[in-house]
Amino acid sequence: MNWTYITKEAKDRLKGYCRVCPVCDGRMCAGEVPGMGGVGSGQAFKVNLTALRRYRLRMRTLHEVKNPVTSLKLWGKTLKMPIMAAPMTGTTYNMGGQLTEQEFIDCIITGSIEAGTIGFSGDGADPAMFDSGVSAILNNRGQGIPIIKPRAQEEIIKRMKSAEEAGAMAVGVDIDGAGLVTMALKGQAVSPKDKQEIKDLVRSTKLPLVLKGIMTVEDALDSLEAGVSAIVVSNHGGRVLDYAQGAAEVLPEISELVRGRMTVFADGGVRSGADVLKLLALGADAVLVGRPLITGAFGAGREGVSFVLEKYRQELVQAMLLTGVPDVKRVSPGILSDDY
Repeated sequence: MNWTYITKEAKDRLKGYCRVCPVCDGRMCAGEVPGMGGVGSGQAFKVNLTALRRYRLRMRTLHEVKNPVTSLKLWGKTLKMPIMAAPMTGTTYNMGGQLTEQEFIDCIITGSIEAGTIGFSGDGADPAMFDSGVSAILNNRGQGIPIIKPRAQEEIIKRMKSAEEAGAMAVGVDIDGAGLVTMALKGQAVSPKDKQEIKDLVRSTKLPLVLKGIMTVEDALDSLEAGVSAIVVSNHGGRVLDYAQGAAEVLPEISELVRGRMTVFADGGVRSGADVLKLLALGADAVLVGRPLITGAFGAGREGVSFVLEKYRQELVQAMLLTGVPDVKRVSPGILSDDY
């Protein structure tokens, strides 16, 4: 198996919903929501990549780093790499329907586990979207994190209980889904939450709570004060707010204030292990990968997902060797050169 084989198979099976471009940067699918693109002009998708590209890695080869450490602990579990699968749903209206929701999330969860890491599962208008993710996590001894749309409080709490029953490591809300076009089209009520509502959600579950979609210092501090265990710096893949900032643009100032007091994940535009290292240097504890894993799943099932994740891990090791980084838990921002 190789990347060429995976992309060829994925292109056939995604049926034009995703063109599986040589560079997945949002240019060919701008405005295609539903679909795989970014909302409106597509700028919020594109900026995730351009924000990462502004940074260059400072190459160093005179150092003592021989075997970089890529493992980290997360809520009692040791992961082989600081790279996880982002929550994704909508196989029918976003991806062409060659995989069912259950088949797709099974690939994501099991492929992530085979690569030595974990996957997040998602939520959507069809109950099968959330339920299939919880089922996949249950069938894999709780190795995964279900994410819930910002629905009415009682609806979120009901789904949190399902996550607890599945033995999930944590549970989350993708708060940036408050403006999701696909949810609105399906008549599902989602909305922003205030700090008190988040506090109530924290108290309503025994699991660590993750808030995905934090893009400002103000929201990060409110999350911390509400008792949230982790945040994901993310603009929802550019699918909710046109002309939003990129994750790499806002990550440093957010991480500077809250890292060490809560876990900080970053999501958006990761296309290589070098991108992973950049986000770690900008202040993330770990990163989430989205669209490339859709290619992996549609191209070669769980083996394709595992292949992509391991490919990124190997690229991360290479980048660490050539920048003198000994451990993913100790990545200095000094390895970066700002191209702006």
